[in-house]
Amino acid sequence: MVAQSIGGTYTVSGTNFDGSSYDGEATITLTSETTCTIHWETGGSSSDGICMRNDNAFSAGYVMGKEIGLVVYKVEDDGSLHGLWTIAGKDGNGTETLTPKK
Repeated sequence: MVAQSIGGTYTVSGTNFDGSSYDGEATITLTSETTCTIHWETGGSSSDGICMRNDNAFSAGYVMGKEIGLVVYKVEDDGSLHGLWTIAGKDGNGTETLTPKK
């Protein structure tokens, strides 16, 4: 039941590996009490993934073009998600915040 509060549309704000910023929108669709799908539209590109929530941890594996990525968020009390992301085969990480749309 914890995942039910996580479904919906979010504004996205993040930083890339080089520190440049991006923004956009993400939609989380629940598939069970703990699992979901996620779709991002950011910086002129889109990506799709599967996601899972465990208490205040929320993670997603995703595909963007031919690249595979992973993002790990902390679910905050206000419903926002603060996380770090990376892409397979690359060094470092970016940051991302998802804020629920009202």
